[in-house]
Amino acid sequence: MKKNAMRGGAYSAAVTAVVLAILIAVNVFVSAMPSGATEYDISASKLYSVTSNTKSVVNALTEDVTIYWIVQADEEDDVIGKLLDRYESLSDHITVEKRNPDVYPTFAEQYTDGTVYNNSLVVECGDRSRYIGYEDIYLTDASMYSYSYSTSFDGEGAITSAIDYVTNPDQPVVYTLTGHGEEDLPATFADSLEKENITVEDLSLLNTAEIPEDVACLIVYAPQSDISEAERDTLASYVAGGGRLLVMAGPVEAAGLPNFYSLLKPYGVTAAEGIVVEEDQAHYVYPSPVALMPDLAESDVTAPLLEEGYYVIVPLAAGLTVGENTTSASVTSLLTTSEASFSKPAGYDMATYEKEDGDIDGPFALAVDIACDSGGELIWVSSSAYLDDMYNAYSSGANVNFTMNALSQLIGESETLSIRTKSLNYNYLTISDSVSGLLQVVMIGLIPLAFLGTGIILVVRRRRLLK
Repeated sequence: MKKNAMRGGAYSAAVTAVVLAILIAVNVFVSAMPSGATEYDISASKLYSVTSNTKSVVNALTEDVTIYWIVQADEEDDVIGKLLDRYESLSDHITVEKRNPDVYPTFAEQYTDGTVYNNSLVVECGDRSRYIGYEDIYLTDASMYSYSYSTSFDGEGAITSAIDYVTNPDQPVVYTLTGHGEEDLPATFADSLEKENITVEDLSLLNTAEIPEDVACLIVYAPQSDISEAERDTLASYVAGGGRLLVMAGPVEAAGLPNFYSLLKPYGVTAAEGIVVEEDQAHYVYPSPVALMPDLAESDVTAPLLEEGYYVIVPLAAGLTVGENTTSASVTSLLTTSEASFSKPAGYDMATYEKEDGDIDGPFALAVDIACDSGGELIWVSSSAYLDDMYNAYSSGANVNFTMNALSQLIGESETLSIRTKSLNYNYLTISDSVSGLLQVVMIGLIPLAFLGTGIILVVRRRRLLK
C-alpha cells in the first residue's frame, strides 16, 4: 500500500509538473505575440483599434520609423501605450522608444520650443520629424450651446499623419488666391489641411500671369471684391488646361463678383442675384431660413457624409442654376435646395424672409462639380461663410469634411488620411427612483435568496440519498 501510495503521489507530481510547464510555455508564447493578436478591443469608441487608412500607410512603409514616447517613469498613459503597441505590431519598420525627460532633459528641445507634457510623441524617419503634443492627442472642445466640454482621442489620426509626413517628402501643395479681400482660412479647416500634410502657399495673380507648376489645387476662399478680366482668363485657361480649382464664394455686400461667376458660364451654370431663402423647414437650420441644409447628391465627395447621416449647412448662399452646357465637361450638382426655396435679389438688404414679388424661384444648386475632358476640374460652393468654425460646429464637422473630400478628389487622393477622433464622453443610463428600488430588491435580495434556497434543496436531497 505504501508503494502504491508513493507511485500515485509521484505520478500526480509528474502530471502536475508537466501541466505547469505547458502553462508556463503557453504563457511565454502568448506574451511574445503582438498585442493585436492577443487582445480584443471591446471599447465603445474602438480606442485601441486602427482604421484601414492607417493599415494602408503602415503596410506601405519601406523605411524605418521611430516613435519616441516622451514620458516619465510610471506616468504612461495606458490608451497611448496600447495604441503604440498596435503600430509596432503592424510593421517591422516601426519602433517605439521611451524617452524619460528626467533622464534626457534636453531631448524634446530639438523638436519643439513649447512646453512638453508627459505622453507626448515624436515621429522620426531620417532627417524628417514631427512633434505630437499630448494636447494634440486628447482634444477638448467647448460647446457653445450646453456650456459643457467634450473630450476626444485623436491619437491614431495624429500618429498616422506624422508617419505619412516623415516618410513622404513630396507632399501636395495648394495655393490660396490673394488680392481680393479674401479671408484667412478658418482654424478648423487649416488644422485639417495640416493634418492631411497639405502645404498651403499664397498666390497673387496681380503681379504674375502664371500659376506655379507645383500647385496641386488652387483655392479661392471668400473673396470680397471681384477679379480682373485678365485674372479670370488666367483661371479659365488653368482649368481648361487640366488645373484643379476649388472656389468658395457667395454673395458680397459690395458690387458683386461678375468676373468670378463668369468662370461658370461656359459650363451652363449661372448665379441668381441675391441670397437664397428656404421655406421648407426641413431644409434650413431653425430659426434662420438663410442657414440652408441642402440635399446631398450621390457622389464620391458626399458619399461618406450620406453613409453617416450628416448634413452640410450652407449659410448666406447664392443660388446656382445648371442650364445648357456648351462644352464637353460634365456638371454635377452636389448640394441642392428644396422646391420651396427662392432667392431674394435684395441680398443683405432684405427686409423679410417672406417671399415677395420679384424674388427668384428655386430650386438651386449650392455646390457644383465641373469635370473637364482635359483633366481639369472645378468645384464651386456658393457661400463664403459655410466654413466658419461656428457653422462647422453646427454641422458637427460635416462642412469641413465635405470640403476636405472635395479637395482630396481635386488633388487626386482617392483615400484621404483624415481619421475621425474618438469620443471619450460617457453616456449615462438614467433611471427613476422606483426602478432603482426594484433593481436593488432583485439584485440584493431575491437573487441571493434564490441561490441560497437552491443550495439548501441540493443539500437536503443528497442527505436523503445517503440514508
